[in-house]
Amino acid sequence: MPTVCRFRFGSMADDEEEDRFRIASVSLDEHLVLQRTPEIDQERAVAIFDLMESNRLRLLNGPEGPYALHLAVIDRRLMLRITAPDHAPPREITVSLGGFRKIVKDYFTLCESYYEAIKRLSPSQIEAIDMGRRALHDEGADKLQQTLAAHVELDHDTARRLFTLLCVLHFRGR
Repeated sequence: MPTVCRFRFGSMADDEEEDRFRIASVSLDEHLVLQRTPEIDQERAVAIFDLMESNRLRLLNGPEGPYALHLAVIDRRLMLRITAPDHAPPREITVSLGGFRKIVKDYFTLCESYYEAIKRLSPSQIEAIDMGRRALHDEGADKLQQTLAAHVELDHDTARRLFTLLCVLHFRGR
């Protein structure tokens, strides 16, 4: 895998501020994912790449980062294990996925339609499906932000990427 260089503009203080409230590494507990498709693998890879390029996460009532984040789905619950560099015990946040079930299902249905549309439909039809897919993705990101609001502060783009990873972990095949 190629090395990714990050170019930062601004002062050292800006860099330190950015590092205090960011995810430095992410890992997924994917052992329960029963079926992987090339499209799912691509969504996962893009979400992780984009997340590492730019994110903002602030652990409320906890240590500053940069953080190591581990995501898992256990017993229909999303578990986030957040580790800070100060060697404090990891913070584990667990939230029910019940409220995400319909959004995730609809999102996967639209994704499947989108990937099929790319093969056979006109650009305007593809764009219409993609607009719906992006709107549902935003809805899932907003719900994730609200669900985690008592534990962490996320920006919208970080929530979108984490929603994608939630979907990857939630995927069980059809």
